[in-house]
Amino acid sequence: MKTFDRWGNRIDEVEYHPSYHRIISAAVAHGAHTSAWADPKPGANVARAAAFMLFSQVEPGHACPISMTHAVIPSLELQPDVAAIWTPRALSRSYTPELDAPGKASAIFGMSMTEKQGGSDVRANTTIAKPAGRGGPGADYLLTGHKWFCSAPMSDAFLVLAQAEGAAGEGLSCFLLPRILPDGTRNVFRIQRLKNKLGNKSNASSEIELDGTVGTMIGEPGRGVRTIIEMVSQTRLDCILGSTAGMRQSVAEAVWHARHRSAFGAVLADQPAMTSVLADLALESEAATITALRLARAQDEDANEQEKAFRRLATAVAKYWICKRGPHHSYEALECLGGNGYTEDFPLARRYREQPVMAVWEGSGNVIALDVLRAMTREPDSVAAFDHEINLARGNNPVLDQHLDRVRRQLGELATMAPADAQLRARTVVEAMALALQASLMVRHSPAASSDAFIAARLGDDRGHEYGTLPVGTDFAGILARA
Repeated sequence: MKTFDRWGNRIDEVEYHPSYHRIISAAVAHGAHTSAWADPKPGANVARAAAFMLFSQVEPGHACPISMTHAVIPSLELQPDVAAIWTPRALSRSYTPELDAPGKASAIFGMSMTEKQGGSDVRANTTIAKPAGRGGPGADYLLTGHKWFCSAPMSDAFLVLAQAEGAAGEGLSCFLLPRILPDGTRNVFRIQRLKNKLGNKSNASSEIELDGTVGTMIGEPGRGVRTIIEMVSQTRLDCILGSTAGMRQSVAEAVWHARHRSAFGAVLADQPAMTSVLADLALESEAATITALRLARAQDEDANEQEKAFRRLATAVAKYWICKRGPHHSYEALECLGGNGYTEDFPLARRYREQPVMAVWEGSGNVIALDVLRAMTREPDSVAAFDHEINLARGNNPVLDQHLDRVRRQLGELATMAPADAQLRARTVVEAMALALQASLMVRHSPAASSDAFIAARLGDDRGHEYGTLPVGTDFAGILARA
């Protein structure tokens, strides 16, 4: 972290390894950030999701600013005068890491909402925003306060939440905060320290203080959460994509190792105990991938009200489950490498440290489970759309059919419970919903051998609690051939 330049001027910069900028540049050049907005043709979000997952397998830390640059577009478009300036920069396929580069035509975005006293409860934020002039949407304000988590602090601009004051309107509002002001001077953006994180170390996360910092109001005063919520929805899907990318890397590393390592007179991948573990890891990865891409397709079809309702609920359900499955999945893959997997000389130790952040970003487990409850109450159409989706596979597997009946019963019971009881049951029901969605998609899009094995291992009466408990008779070779 560089607080001052050599002349003593405050610059608040973070210096990254050159490879970090190199991979961001490659991701931007290939449209892993905003290609779905730049060319919104059929399948654009699916193609962008696939590119994002590929880059996230290579290096997960850079995916944070790439994701936020993608996710910011819907919020920017709520303020057309601001969007006219910033959206073309976000859509650019060029990347310039220097904040104050002359003639810079591109921009990377960040988002910072949480404060130390509130965490996920952003309505408890105390940062204030006083109008610099007339106030209101599109006007400049001066922000004073702090943000407890600000990832990718070298981004060109951020969306932040602050309590607006003034005659134009009050309450928690959304603001665009640039690092460099139109006159070329630096905005007040004081990086207090960098977080010492468990993982995701290539992506700096910081604590910042704002003191008369210039920010432009986006959307209506007092409607900050509504303004920024679509950005949150977009980044939640990217958390799913990031966890899924981690699963894919874990499978690739474990399978490669097992195919090239011999022990006790035989290749590891040919030994039944190891084969079962590898196949189970591959099934988990496949189910996550199909689910993530289905959600991306729902974004492509967002004009369809049923698809929009499905996406609203299914994104939260999948975020809860897939992102929680990621850490244990990477651990099991790490174990396939034995002691080597536990060393930093091999890549899965890093992946094991990376996976938990996806479950924390954009709402940890309880926050997501409660969000599912809210969606069920406020948007009953989302429940109907979700039920329709999972029941498209009905009649293909009796174990799945029983589970679909169970989910319907659980949803009905949940709707009649007292709020406190519903909270107690939320995680159980969300887990059941997630497995129903994954199993339904596997039945419709994977070979029968894969979907049957997945359903037996996740929903069957004799299912295990660890990977490697697939039933006897599973087509292990067929599953691994696709891994």
